[in-house]
Amino acid sequence: MLSVAHVVPLVSVDGIARHHQPSGNNTQFPEKIPEPTRWRRSSTALHGPCNFCKGKHMEKKILVAVDGSPYSLNSIDYLALLFKDDLSINLHLHAVVSEAGTGQNWMYEVDPLREHAPLTERRRITAEKFLRDARARLVRNGFAENRVTLAAEVSHVQAAPSIHREASRGIYDAMVIGRRGMGKVGELFVGSVSAFLIDRCHDVPLWIIDGEVTSSRFLLAVHSTPQSLLAADHLAYIAGSHPESEVFLYHSNVLFGSEVPAAPVEFHEIWGQEWCDQYLDLDNYLFYAHAQLLKEHGVAPNRITQLNMERNLNVSRDLIKQAKKHDCGTIVIGRRPREAAKSLFGGVSDRALSQAQNLALWLVG
Repeated sequence: MLSVAHVVPLVSVDGIARHHQPSGNNTQFPEKIPEPTRWRRSSTALHGPCNFCKGKHMEKKILVAVDGSPYSLNSIDYLALLFKDDLSINLHLHAVVSEAGTGQNWMYEVDPLREHAPLTERRRITAEKFLRDARARLVRNGFAENRVTLAAEVSHVQAAPSIHREASRGIYDAMVIGRRGMGKVGELFVGSVSAFLIDRCHDVPLWIIDGEVTSSRFLLAVHSTPQSLLAADHLAYIAGSHPESEVFLYHSNVLFGSEVPAAPVEFHEIWGQEWCDQYLDLDNYLFYAHAQLLKEHGVAPNRITQLNMERNLNVSRDLIKQAKKHDCGTIVIGRRPREAAKSLFGGVSDRALSQAQNLALWLVG
């Protein structure tokens, strides 16, 4: 059991809280669509329906892990690229300063009134500077300052469990981390931290940013399981309020050809039998169902494209190839729950993570 982390409790002056596949060309979906049967927030984010209403986009809150590295700043640039004009997106920049393993806990016994060890205090001050710099970078790139909050947390446990605990509070729609960076705060966002979060973070979608992402297009991996449809639900919820969103639906024949589609009843708990009876196209890999979720949340039909399937021995490379071919900066993948046996698709998401360069991967589920 983790010990309780200490969060600096005040808000300072600068706002930092211390605390069936068609042949030929790719397919675009028709403009005329049925009236939505229900409006729903991303099921993965908060596990249930909400007050998302037609014509009104509710606010979304994204947790952004900041460690002061260039790779952390790549995440900041990515978020500005996608969401600077989307007034429904709010960012919470979060830095963790871990006291675990500093060897200075004896100071608290000598001086019970001491709040932090000197080294920890210096690192906290540095972390707050990184947060202010990250916010300033967002503002320079067109993001409204009042849509960004900051928090520096001093924790008695390692950074990864602290970040995961914050993400699991139930108030965030996604968590963002950068890859391959060593932050000056002292934690590595390539080995232990990112690996821990990828393994443990199944209760909130995880956005992993590798390098410099320059395109706002999305590649949505499509297959006949509830996890894939949850990924579409999450993307629809996030991108639906963005009028310029472009989404490419892609099914990898190599990956999914031998998999047995899920039974229709497996979708009923989340989307309801009425919706499933109308839109589930299991004999067509759920292409139409994925597109329907996107359209219900406001993604224009002429911005949804169904790509032709291609065969490739390496499925993760196939996904990355398709993303590059169609100038997509983000690949969205649905994952099986952590308690489920690891599937081929789960292995693909892991391999895609290791192979992605200058891409963002959204892991949902």
